[in-house]
Amino acid sequence: MALPDSRATAADTRRGTLADPRVIIVLLFLANLLNFYDRTIPAIVTEPIKAEFSITDAQIGMISAAFTIVYALFGIPLGRLADRYSRKAILVIGLVAWSLFTAATGMAGGFIMLVVIRLLVGVGEAAFAPAANSLIGDMYPSKKRAGATGLFQLGLPVGLTLAFFTVGPITEAFGSWRAAFVLAAIPGLLLAVVMLFMREPERGSTEADRATDRGDKPFRRLLAVPTLWWLSIAGIGIQVSAYAVATFSVPLFQRYFDTSMSMGGIYAGITIGVTGLIGLTLGGRIADWASRASVVGRVLTGAVALSLAAPLTFGAFLLGPDSVGLFVLIFSAGWLLQYMFFTAAYPAIADVVGPRLRGTAFALYLAASYLMGGAFGPVVAGALSDRFTADAVADGLSAAEAGAVGLHTGLMVVIPAGLLIAALGLFAATRYVRRDHQRMRDSLQESDDA
Repeated sequence: MALPDSRATAADTRRGTLADPRVIIVLLFLANLLNFYDRTIPAIVTEPIKAEFSITDAQIGMISAAFTIVYALFGIPLGRLADRYSRKAILVIGLVAWSLFTAATGMAGGFIMLVVIRLLVGVGEAAFAPAANSLIGDMYPSKKRAGATGLFQLGLPVGLTLAFFTVGPITEAFGSWRAAFVLAAIPGLLLAVVMLFMREPERGSTEADRATDRGDKPFRRLLAVPTLWWLSIAGIGIQVSAYAVATFSVPLFQRYFDTSMSMGGIYAGITIGVTGLIGLTLGGRIADWASRASVVGRVLTGAVALSLAAPLTFGAFLLGPDSVGLFVLIFSAGWLLQYMFFTAAYPAIADVVGPRLRGTAFALYLAASYLMGGAFGPVVAGALSDRFTADAVADGLSAAEAGAVGLHTGLMVVIPAGLLIAALGLFAATRYVRRDHQRMRDSLQESDDA
């Protein structure tokens, strides 16, 4: 994918240096890749962790939920810091912290210790998204932000794909699920050293009049933006589905389709990793093209894509355990479409929020979507899995057969439902985004005149 160009960065930006937005976006992509690689490892080694610590699917969901809750809560104060202080410093400190705590995960001696360490990983990773998205808003003008956001968000599927393809073989090679956590910390620490020399852009440098809004009363002002409310509701839906998928895909392939951990990781890497490479690349281009006529077009593309993703993923779950190839094909089609949410929603936040409030806006959005979506999805999916498993045992199935049926049924309920919520939220946001965008532009002009 060609790097998106920027024509409105600071005067001292030089091609190919760590002040060049094209170089910075690559560094942010790499950090995002490691972000999702590190947070995906527990989902891949679910079965050996479950066996070693004797825990249930609901408790597996709690591991993911614990990380997500802390990630969301700490994101709000860290987002405010990103609006006031050096975003580079926040990124580097967060990257070092989550890398070290990822390594510490491999040393957990029990379930409680594992949960506590994942809480600390969540604190480190919470520093990343608000600061990174704020930087992108200041490096790329509105009509190019979806392409830049698409490249940045490619870190999500690439990180997932690398994790799903490598963690299983690493675990099998070392004979322990702990090795993958320790090895994952090394590239993060090296990247943090490189990012120390990155030069961040001036705030508001891509706005047409170079004005910057006032940053006072941030929460009151942001809560008065209807588009942000509806994008947050859509985000809740997308994270319900995304975290249920990320947490339980490999166990689903192992239990329901009877694959090995490595083969299950490969299938999961295709369905939720490789699809993102296509979905985010095409989604960014389509969303930027749609936004040329109106800021509404960008959000509408995401809404339509998600309204198609829901029935496709549901249809995949109607297949039996002997149809793994067809399941991968159909589910992949639906999951590719859900990635267009990110190239629609994330740039839309920058379209309706001024430069000095974007870090806080992204933090509030992430807090809502992760607290009520990312944390909720795996726990509900795990609880439904346990419930349906118990019902299947009562009906006479063996423990292994019941576990397969229970998890499959639970995911069939949770994943399409979350995608439908996301679609409805985006459709609702299209009613307000044009007005809120104009209000933001008017606010910038008033600040400039003052």
